[in-house]
Amino acid sequence: MPDHVYKVIEIVGSSTVSTDDAIRTAITKAGKTLRHMNWFEVVETRGHIVDGEVAHFQVTLKVGFRIED
Repeated sequence: MPDHVYKVIEIVGSSTVSTDDAIRTAITKAGKTLRHMNWFEVVETRGHIVDGEVAHFQVTLKVGFRIED
């Protein structure tokens, strides 16, 4: 297997449905402009409360993608 070099960025996804949906939303959107994404790591989860109910989930992700040769 050849050696690879990776770049890591942070992105934040949000959803009114769930943290999983926030992750999927963020990865899908990032995938429209980034190539060679290989992995992600959830580094923070938070939310927004309105009238005592969860209104939004926010998830901060580190995303690793391979640098092209």
